Amino acid sequence: MKIVTCPNCQTRNRVPAAAEGTPRCGHCQRPLPWIVDAGDKDFAEVVEQASLPVLVDLWAPWCGPCRMVSPVLEQLATEKAGQLKLVKVNADEAPGLSQRFDVRSIPTLMVFRQGQVVAAQVGAAQASALRPWLEDAMAKEPAP
Repeated sequence: MKIVTCPNCQTRNRVPAAAEGTPRCGHCQRPLPWIVDAGDKDFAEVVEQASLPVLVDLWAPWCGPCRMVSPVLEQLATEKAGQLKLVKVNADEAPGLSQRFDVRSIPTLMVFRQGQVVAAQVGAAQASALRPWLEDAMAKEPAP
């Protein structure tokens, strides 16, 4: 569980890493930004079984560009509340995922739809570049 503050009414809400549907504020019922952490053990449940598009951020605490892009990703997740789930994966703590997705540098961003990667980007970018990339990725259908 993660505590998320509703951007509409400022109520603090508990949000699970994996659930049916999308999280809503217990007070005003507006969609909440769905920002959670995952690792090697719970990635399939949190990301691959999600009903929404999922933006995965593979990062590390020592990585300067990762720390610079993180607030941008959280802002995008807030703008797209109810439409997108942001999952942060600490690459140092999830070596299996780094190996599985052949991550050579961080931050690595991937968008999943129906359990499949539909877009990936390596490196930090400004919101003005990430927003159209994310919107395009969210519209893509996974390969059959």
